[in-house]
Amino acid sequence: MPAAFGSGKTLGARMTTDQIILFSLFGGVFVMLLWGRFRYDLVAFSALLIGVVLGVVPVKDAFTGFGHPATIIVALVLVVSAGLVRSGAVFLITRTLVDSARSLGSHIAIIGSIGAVLSAFMNNVAALALLMPVDIQTARKAGRSPAKSLMPLSFATILGGMATLIGTPPNIIIASIREESLGAPFKMFDFAPVGGLTALAGLVFVALIGWRLIPDREDAGKKVSDLGQYIAELTIPTESKLIGKRVAELGEQAEESDVAVLGLIRDGKRLYGAARNYTLREGDALVLEATPDALDEFRSALSLKFADEKREEHLNAAGDGLDIIEVVVPETARIAGKTAQSLGLAWRQGAVLMGISRKGQRIRSQIRKTIVEPGDILLILVRKDSGPDVIDWLGCLPLADRGLVVTADSKVWLAIGLFAGAVLAASLGLIYLPIALGLVVVAYVLAKIIPISEIYTHIEWPVVVLLGSMIPLGAALDTSGGTALIANSLVSLTSGLPAWAVLTVLMLVTMTLSDVLNNTATTIVAAPVGIQMAQSLGVSPDPFLMAVAVAASSAFLTPIGHKNNTLVLGPGGYHFGDYWRMGLPLEVIVVAASIPAILLFWPL
Repeated sequence: MPAAFGSGKTLGARMTTDQIILFSLFGGVFVMLLWGRFRYDLVAFSALLIGVVLGVVPVKDAFTGFGHPATIIVALVLVVSAGLVRSGAVFLITRTLVDSARSLGSHIAIIGSIGAVLSAFMNNVAALALLMPVDIQTARKAGRSPAKSLMPLSFATILGGMATLIGTPPNIIIASIREESLGAPFKMFDFAPVGGLTALAGLVFVALIGWRLIPDREDAGKKVSDLGQYIAELTIPTESKLIGKRVAELGEQAEESDVAVLGLIRDGKRLYGAARNYTLREGDALVLEATPDALDEFRSALSLKFADEKREEHLNAAGDGLDIIEVVVPETARIAGKTAQSLGLAWRQGAVLMGISRKGQRIRSQIRKTIVEPGDILLILVRKDSGPDVIDWLGCLPLADRGLVVTADSKVWLAIGLFAGAVLAASLGLIYLPIALGLVVVAYVLAKIIPISEIYTHIEWPVVVLLGSMIPLGAALDTSGGTALIANSLVSLTSGLPAWAVLTVLMLVTMTLSDVLNNTATTIVAAPVGIQMAQSLGVSPDPFLMAVAVAASSAFLTPIGHKNNTLVLGPGGYHFGDYWRMGLPLEVIVVAASIPAILLFWPL
């Protein structure tokens, strides 16, 4: 047990100058972040620099937060998530588990439950990494902002991790501290009675009420819904499972992918009307109306081809992957007044015209045989990194990049296998989680699941700066004795209170620390305090350790308390002050549910 816990400091102990400065810095940071006038990364980085200038953060430790495992994990998880999207793993999960037609509350209940169960048996950061892109895709298909569901998903994965030994780092630390202090660790499912009931109560609140407390983010909603519709074609390949089926039988999958099947092209002729009753053959082309993302999902789900065999060979000749570009056709464009076929787009540039958007008008001929008009918007498939050259050759104007990607659906099981293997190895303690995730990223690049040129574009750099800045400040607070001062004050404050009241105060203070520090540091500080409290009361320390385990994982008030909250900060478009709206009542529910469960399953 650290010496500070037995040093005799009381509530009235004087703070040192360093402690005063650090408490003031933390207070100033939170005031500025809640105010929202300046972006969170600038505020945190400024506080770090002030701490260094004032001498409370050692110069040699100023930038250690940027190499901290928590920061590295956040960056790597975002890249791995992008790889899972590019491989089609997200579409696979979306098609089998998630329905965008469900109400928002039902969607949150289902995906939150899936996330909670996964988090019990794998690292909760990895569970969120798998489901976050699924949730974003579902929001896009439902035409709503992901802000309403990403935070509930983050909270659900945090709650689920409480149920087992390996679900969250605080449980592992608590088990090791119990072994050191009492001679035996907690076992795999010792946390389940308390953690499981607490997680269930929290999930019910999040699904029924919590998501309603999140502010609407109209701008995020526009990003999801404002996607142009294209008339496009996809081809039935050799040995496709669709051969022999009627066009009408594709209706359910088309509806799930938000794609409209307009007709069929066979032997160069467009079939109308009765095309729904035609039996599909090899080489048939489906005429579709959809957004680029919906079109790619439909193609991936049914294993369709972009074009006929000859054009597909031209497209894949380089073997480095594919890009999707969108261009506007001016009057001076090379392609204006011509067709893609007559211009030789496929064999000259190795590109395929996938779709045309013409002010809401329907295209009545084959896409490659359609005369392109000035003002048309073209959706073009090109070889990796050749987009600028193709645009320049066509004489078109590029639209702003909106992150359109081509799903490498042939590598879906490879991507899932690499990710699952890394998570399993990390969960069993065979390899350190950041190293495991780093190996996944390297494997994704080597397997061309995600291009190396796109790795850094998927990292939310403001989030990295936020974490990298706050971690040295939290370490300085601990080194200066600030956290020990809080702990010893807590021992004095709870003297003479009944056991349930002592547990409640311990949980509240631990939660508060966890919202400011990372949960690992909080557990290391709070667990010995809990043991000391139990010894002063002459009771079993197990209920106090359980209280610390639950509370240390319950960091719901800020985006910096838990890595999962930090992960959704950027994609959800959240402000720093958004978290407490749902997080504060959730923390109250966690305390109300866990205290009776602790006293029932771990009696004093």
